[in-house]
Amino acid sequence: MSDQKTQNIELPELDEDVEIGLPFQVILYNDDWHTFDEVINQLIVATNCSFERAKSLAFEVHVKGKAIVFSGEMNKCLKVSAVLEEIELHTQIVSG
Repeated sequence: MSDQKTQNIELPELDEDVEIGLPFQVILYNDDWHTFDEVINQLIVATNCSFERAKSLAFEVHVKGKAIVFSGEMNKCLKVSAVLEEIELHTQIVSG
């Protein structure tokens, strides 16, 4: 056995507001009444992405029926979803 004394290590207190876990995701679903241009423009407004990124996401939604268009904290996902739904796009927020 060792003669060394056990040292007490003080751990910092955790902030109770810290979110633990994966970010949330906004899923955009395909529909038959919005044009590509409408979806692309609304994605740019909602997520502040480039035209090319919005175009790619819109195409993925069209081909696969849905796509993850944004990931982040819940409050940011709620804002993105609200902007997309301004033109009656269908979205869902899920945990990642």
